[in-house]
Amino acid sequence: MAVLSARNDLLAPALGTMMVIGAMAVAPGAQAADTATIPATGVNQVSGQTDTEAPAQTPSPAAPAGLWERSNLLGDAGGLRTALGNYGISFGLENTTEAWVNPTGGIKQGASGDGLAMLNVGLDTQKAFGWEGGTFNVSAVGIYGSTFIQNNLANQQTASGVVASPSVRLWELWYQQALLGGRMDVKLGEQSIDQEFMVSQGASLFLNAMMGWPMIPSADMYAGGPAYPLSSLGVRLRAHPTDSITVLGGVFQDNPPGGPFNNDGQLRGSARYGANFNLRTGALLIAELQYAVNQPTEGDAKVPGGGLPGTYKIGAWFDTAKFPDQRFDDTGLSLANPASSGNPRMHWHNYSLYAVADQTIWQPGGDDPRAVSLFIRPMFAPANQNLIDFSINGGVTLKALLPGRDSDTAGVGFGITNVSSRAAALARDSAFFSGAYVPTRGAETFVEVTYQIQLTPWLQVQPDFQYFWMPGGGIVDPIQPTRRIGNEAVFGLSTMVAF
Repeated sequence: MAVLSARNDLLAPALGTMMVIGAMAVAPGAQAADTATIPATGVNQVSGQTDTEAPAQTPSPAAPAGLWERSNLLGDAGGLRTALGNYGISFGLENTTEAWVNPTGGIKQGASGDGLAMLNVGLDTQKAFGWEGGTFNVSAVGIYGSTFIQNNLANQQTASGVVASPSVRLWELWYQQALLGGRMDVKLGEQSIDQEFMVSQGASLFLNAMMGWPMIPSADMYAGGPAYPLSSLGVRLRAHPTDSITVLGGVFQDNPPGGPFNNDGQLRGSARYGANFNLRTGALLIAELQYAVNQPTEGDAKVPGGGLPGTYKIGAWFDTAKFPDQRFDDTGLSLANPASSGNPRMHWHNYSLYAVADQTIWQPGGDDPRAVSLFIRPMFAPANQNLIDFSINGGVTLKALLPGRDSDTAGVGFGITNVSSRAAALARDSAFFSGAYVPTRGAETFVEVTYQIQLTPWLQVQPDFQYFWMPGGGIVDPIQPTRRIGNEAVFGLSTMVAF
């Protein structure tokens, strides 16, 4: 019986995390799913590898008749899934709704909600017209809800991987071709890279956007990078030189909506509809090496002999475009100086280094579904041209924590993001020149406690709690400008339905 995968993220973040293909779910991000970031991500629950071939998989023609046992609410949709599957076509529709409240802290207290509807269509070219190894995928998202998280919280590590500028937009549009008997594949087209790069299987359970698409690329790339709800034209190559080693590499347009660096651009011109295929800023190059240990064979939940599975990744990205200095203008003066030109000094190029580790540390034998796993993901970037120079998230997940709840997962995670020394110095300059209270920014930290309840294979409910220290790294409260924004307690509830 298929079940919705754990959340990434969208929500990457991801995002987060959500795309459903037949009976399979992929969260955005945030990303951007196993998700959701944003944002929340399509990750294999066992290996931690991204299921990029999933859109081409044809749903089983023999869907269970029972409402509570079927993998989708609509089952075979009156025979539609089976009929399309005969021609290699699969489709999925998923809707995620969230409710949030912050009873303490933030700019102000309040409650609101947001949501994401995602439609995905995949085509298996071999089944459709005899072209072996080909997969075509197109997906669209409908984002709705309020600006509660921005207006009330103003934190850097966004509490939701789903929340984004309300819109209906094209998300991904790509073709993937398998080569060398499946040892290699290439993907071309409009891609959201939080679905494959920087993905942590353990982090994908959580609702905070940075558990999907992390803080450094979200803050330091143009418009947050080609991640949910945005995507970019590019090419990605993946190779499996051994059963344990995977190499990922890609080149993408670095600025999905176009426009200046400090404009997220989600609603900019044709970017509002996901149709601004910008090729005018720079190139984003990214590479990742993955090493998987003790991976179960396909169809098995555990490794024969009791080995504990883990996945380890190292990666880096490099951007060829110009990036603004966080303190100085083009004449060498502080940007806070009244005599400043107001035009930041521009630095050619930008880069970041990162690592990801997911490791199961306890798993009983036999058919016992219980498991305890750890994850951690640190990242680094240079201070001169970046707001964030260090971020890390990590945590522990517990599968089947309660008796009789074999498909539920609980988790406790954290995230820390540090404002760069250059940006912190600008805050000190602002205080000096203005004479006003301008706190020096530092690190923002959050802790998240969550419990994902798999009520049916097609219905998932997830209560969530997050607490933030030094929101925004310690920014001034716009309502009470003589103090920082207060620490925040945030309660949330997410519901996902696969149709």
